[in-house]
Amino acid sequence: MVRTSTAELRDGLPAPLVRDLERYRTFLSAERNRSPATVTAYLADLVSLLDHLGRMTGDRPAELTDLTLPVLRSWLARQRTTGAARATLARRAAAARSFCAWAHRTGRLPQDVGARLAAPRADKTLPAVLRADQAHQMLDAPAVSAPDQSPDTGTGTGTGTGTSAVEQAMARRDQAILELLYASGIRVSELTGLNLDAIDRHRRVIRVLGKGNKQRTVPFGLPADRALGDWLDRGRPVLADDESGAAVFLGRRGRRIDPRAVRTLVHRRTAAVDGAPEIAPHGLRHTAATHLLEGGADLRTVQELLGHASLATTQIYTHVSTERLAAIYRQAHPRA
Repeated sequence: MVRTSTAELRDGLPAPLVRDLERYRTFLSAERNRSPATVTAYLADLVSLLDHLGRMTGDRPAELTDLTLPVLRSWLARQRTTGAARATLARRAAAARSFCAWAHRTGRLPQDVGARLAAPRADKTLPAVLRADQAHQMLDAPAVSAPDQSPDTGTGTGTGTGTSAVEQAMARRDQAILELLYASGIRVSELTGLNLDAIDRHRRVIRVLGKGNKQRTVPFGLPADRALGDWLDRGRPVLADDESGAAVFLGRRGRRIDPRAVRTLVHRRTAAVDGAPEIAPHGLRHTAATHLLEGGADLRTVQELLGHASLATTQIYTHVSTERLAAIYRQAHPRA
């Protein structure tokens, strides 16, 4: 189990190192605006690093000043022997570099020992996407909701009884979720975090809070607007109760929907499409970006819509479109 809470970090690490990790956690969250998932991943990587440092120092309690480039390299080499993926190794190296840079800036290390730590580049694998006809087939399927097995976010017993009214409400919710994911390309965390005041149906835009607490405005089309209206007017009132708050999408028990329920929905609906790849909600984000580029949208516009900090992140979708173009050429050209 990953140790990332204060009590868990204290288990097996000297108290000064625990305090350093807690201060670094605060730095990531408060000053760098890193997401909780990123903070958790980085802290887990650093616990692994400091455990390794403790083994290197033997019987003597490890100190942060024991951290050197050879120690970092031996730790990363040990990670390779466990079969960690290249992307995982790249993230762990990034966590170590970030921590060492922070420790140097705050006077905890005499020099930035992580500045020269290299790691294999993460594989630039092309994302799996739906073809346009497959996306239409998924969205045009009968809106029949399967039982909602994933828990809502939050607590409470709710009043879900499996009645036809509840099932119909969930079917309307599911359709609105799928339409909005494909229409806007937003992340699943952005979708589940939506509040009612973030939707402007008159202008057909939503305000989402993305990575680094950056807010952006994203448009959506008429089919998504119709599905949203159907859910908000006829579905949400069936599931909502006094504890639903302003959440747009609700689970069976009336709380804000959990991302796992959205993943289950996307898997179920895409699995019913002939020849469709197995994708998660992020696959619909990839699909939306690819179809925008294939439809003539420029790269900068897609970058803005997706909320990518770097254009390089968006450029992977140009490779998807280029591969499709090459495949069409090979199929259609007599001299291909």
